[in-house]
Amino acid sequence: MLRQITSVALFSIFLSGCGLWSGSDEVEPNALVEFVPDKQVVVKWSADVGSGLGKKFHQMVPAISGEHIFAPSVDGTVSSFYLADGSKVWSVDLDVALLAGVGSGDNKLVVTTENGVVICLDAKTGAELWRKQLSSEVVAEPQLNNKLVVVQLINGKIVALDSSNGNQRWVFDSIAPRLTLRGTSSPLVAADVTLAGLDNGKFVALDNETGALLWEQTVSLAEGRSELERMTDVDGRPLLFENVIYIPGFQGNIVAINPFNAQTLWAKKISSYHSLAAGFGNIYVSEVNDHIQALDTRSAASVWKQDQLENRQITAPAVIGNAVAVGDSEGYIHFLSQIDGHFVARFNSGSRLLGDMKVKDNILYVLTDAGRLFALTLN
Repeated sequence: MLRQITSVALFSIFLSGCGLWSGSDEVEPNALVEFVPDKQVVVKWSADVGSGLGKKFHQMVPAISGEHIFAPSVDGTVSSFYLADGSKVWSVDLDVALLAGVGSGDNKLVVTTENGVVICLDAKTGAELWRKQLSSEVVAEPQLNNKLVVVQLINGKIVALDSSNGNQRWVFDSIAPRLTLRGTSSPLVAADVTLAGLDNGKFVALDNETGALLWEQTVSLAEGRSELERMTDVDGRPLLFENVIYIPGFQGNIVAINPFNAQTLWAKKISSYHSLAAGFGNIYVSEVNDHIQALDTRSAASVWKQDQLENRQITAPAVIGNAVAVGDSEGYIHFLSQIDGHFVARFNSGSRLLGDMKVKDNILYVLTDAGRLFALTLN
């Protein structure tokens, strides 16, 4: 998915760039590559979730906790399913349009609405525990520990709420650039520290008691003459893998940071607004041009690149077994070898895919734009 650029002043430029004024043909996605599959995709189960994700490019993301998976719908429905067989445990209608996917932790679920309200539910029953109005929208799933619910707002603020009652604990305010992607990263929330990427290309570590800044690093530096060229952003969720944090940057770098001393281990010039995945000693990244690249975690050297999904508007990668999976705007899920990036299998979900896919115990969980939740295995 190409994320929206938030600047009314550049709206006409954006339309012109899309070819709406020039009359140029719409860019078509690359044709599906023909290949002999090495593996077979098996549907373990599937289930309907509300009315779907709407037409506003919402990246609704399900959450997995214990033996259950929790899935949202834009119409305000949140449902709980057993991971084992997809049978429904409970479903609630919050009677409000939802905007961001489910955050989970400490037997709680958290969703956000189009009007900037955070809603906390009991994970066992779906009963509402509290609501909290915020100053702006939250478009990425909230994150929790056993004390806090941390949300990242599109106005540049990071807000920590008391998970027991929704009272505000602290706010970290950053200056959002005038021109950004419409989206934010979802923070990493540990016991003592929250780690988050910002719209200004910075990555910060915050104290969970006070919200005070512990350290910051630059992921993307503004370069170029125009505002579009100088736009930087950290929209993909950072990945903690083997005690190193890997951070994607739009029109910037993939950066590896030691979180204990804030030292930058390496930086690689790659543009991405997607979350990352890891496996086989590699970091996997979906680039803005819809290429998929594997980078060595230690050196940032390119291990392989798959460029045959260009213009298919691919999702963030997910690792399942010895394969890497990405979805696309036509509903296909492409499975690639972690070793060399060749295609090993493909599955048609029947509807556009936008949000991150989840993996547990080598089962891939996918929520489609039409509101269908799939559990897939790769044999």
